[in-house]
Amino acid sequence: MEIVGLLKRIMALRDSAVEPLYEGAPLTAPEVDLLVPLRHLDEPVIARRIAEHRGMSRAGVSKALAKLEKRGFVERTSHPADRRASLVTVTEAGKAAMDALFPRQLEVEARLLEALGEHRAEVLQALGRLAEAMERGLADATAAAEHGGG
Repeated sequence: MEIVGLLKRIMALRDSAVEPLYEGAPLTAPEVDLLVPLRHLDEPVIARRIAEHRGMSRAGVSKALAKLEKRGFVERTSHPADRRASLVTVTEAGKAAMDALFPRQLEVEARLLEALGEHRAEVLQALGRLAEAMERGLADATAAAEHGGG
């Protein structure tokens, strides 16, 4: 549990550092994080893929997208081949808001990580191994659940 606790602490520190950037901004930090993968795509993305990419529930993504759509930052359309799925596109207003906020967020995050100095590559490598191990663990747990083993 100490690894998960440290990850939560790291993210809480990051959230505290970037929070001032979003005071009075049209988007929140979690909304920007949700939209970043869509920003430079030339085609709509299936909402389910956003959930998978972000590690969020489909319901959570759907709720967030509904709020963003209502405010004009994304457009959702029905998938032509699957009526249950929706396709998501970032609007020009969404792109403009992200372009104003995200680079500043990256600057704050970079300043936070400067203290790592020469250890940056080592930490990055360890976090990469952790992500791969967790992905394998999730895949194993999912497979076990699908086969009645969990």
